Amino acid sequence: MPDEPGVPPAGDGMEPGLGRRRLFGYAGAAGAGALAGGLAGAALARAGAPASAPVETVVGRDYSPHEVHQAGIVTPTPAVTRLLAFSLHDLAVEPLVKLLKLWSGDIQSAMAGTPVPGDPTPELARSGVSLSVTVGLGPRVFTLPGLLRRRPDGFVEIPAMRHDRLQDRWNGGDVLAIVAADDATTVDYVARRLTRDAATFARPAWVQEGSWRGTDASGAPVTGRNLFGQLDGTGNPTGPDLDAAVWADDPLPWFAGGTCLVVRRIEMDLDFWDRTTRDRQEKVIGRRLDTGAPLTGTLETDALDLGATDAAGAPVIALDAHARRSHPLENNGRRILRRGLNYTLTEASGDGPATSAGLVFLAFCANIAQQFVPIQNRLDAGDALNDWTHAVGSAVFAIPGGFGKGDWIARGLFE
Repeated sequence: MPDEPGVPPAGDGMEPGLGRRRLFGYAGAAGAGALAGGLAGAALARAGAPASAPVETVVGRDYSPHEVHQAGIVTPTPAVTRLLAFSLHDLAVEPLVKLLKLWSGDIQSAMAGTPVPGDPTPELARSGVSLSVTVGLGPRVFTLPGLLRRRPDGFVEIPAMRHDRLQDRWNGGDVLAIVAADDATTVDYVARRLTRDAATFARPAWVQEGSWRGTDASGAPVTGRNLFGQLDGTGNPTGPDLDAAVWADDPLPWFAGGTCLVVRRIEMDLDFWDRTTRDRQEKVIGRRLDTGAPLTGTLETDALDLGATDAAGAPVIALDAHARRSHPLENNGRRILRRGLNYTLTEASGDGPATSAGLVFLAFCANIAQQFVPIQNRLDAGDALNDWTHAVGSAVFAIPGGFGKGDWIARGLFE
């Protein structure tokens, strides 16, 4: 098994459209499956650093919307994130353009820590809270006149999966805003401003919110854990592998610096998981729960040895283990960037409060059709975790690049 990023050999069965820019490294990869998320490279940030090295915190930061890429994609996952999806009142270019222009001004002000125009609560504006606002466009936008040919390559909706139990209330959306920050007050404040300014043009389709503990007590990055207690996000691509996996290699000028996003709301049967023995849990995942190390290694960052067998000749990492099914070596080199958000939702019911819990799974990739869909098909067909999880929501969005000062989000799409 290669222990350095590499390229699959010729004749590996990779689709013709999956060119060299889509070939991703394999070292230390946990895979790109339904239950993975968090901070890219977090494990590497805390592994092997000398005791005297200064600690680089990932809280209390300021981000700019005027970069090549929007913030909130490869920036560290902060404590609180809210996703707001909207459906346009009128599916037409003019109101969408007005909304994007208005939001661009709001985002520029909010991320600078200054009140948005007409802000009734200006005292809540604050800098140094790691605020990011990421905007995406849903599939219906590209049915508008003149926009069909500007739909990004591979931007497709996720086909039905056998284990899905999708609910309409968590699906779709024409426009998305992802608001993330170190604290819930900031997230709520910015989300309210965006929702207020969107009201003339769109109505809320769904709102999903979650939390992530991606730092230690000092604020240094660590790999966060999902509600199964699993270290979640090990092996996210970094460096050139990250660029190849995430940023669209698309000839459309308007989509420069852009990416595609899949949002999957994954409900987890925590009661069933809690009744499962720890040994069984680790075999289902293919990793140790305490350290995140593969069952064939000792450290979280160790590469999986998919060929290792036990004394009886059985694979140490089971054939249906999540880490194996989602591993790039078993997916023709495909990789994606994962960010996870833990959620717990309590709703009223006839028998009293009903609680569901799980992961809002965000997958960023250059091409949904060639990356996410084949990986998800493989997981749907044989991932052991399917006994404890199922998707209840699914949506896709095209995420444009950043916008310049005095400019607005996705302007090139409409020119």
